[in-house]
Amino acid sequence: MSKFQKDYFPTPNEIFSLGLSPGEFAVYAYLLRCANRRTHQCWPSYKTIGAATQMSVNTVRKHVCSLADKGLISTEDTTVFTKTGLKHNGSLFYTICPFQEVLESHHQSELHRLEVERARWEYTKTVSL
Repeated sequence: MSKFQKDYFPTPNEIFSLGLSPGEFAVYAYLLRCANRRTHQCWPSYKTIGAATQMSVNTVRKHVCSLADKGLISTEDTTVFTKTGLKHNGSLFYTICPFQEVLESHHQSELHRLEVERARWEYTKTVSL
């Protein structure tokens, strides 16, 4: 891999069709930047993400939860042990989900929402006659 390839990360153009907030987009972009190109995994702390995106830890946590709910990432808890053997919660372990699957799921959700909206419109049209 050339130096040029290491100095950027690709973001799919379709990301803008998902309706992410600016904060969600910033957190997602930072996770893409951190992720291993082969495994699509990383483990920055909320504090590290917050420092990079100029957000509070609580705001980062909110956006991480939202990205997971939207299927863009999955998270796993990690555990660390101190030198004295005490067990502590570690940073989350993030996996960036395959974007085409996320996009397909989003399109299916939008299609379902439109079908429900159309059915409601047709119902109100027949009731008002």
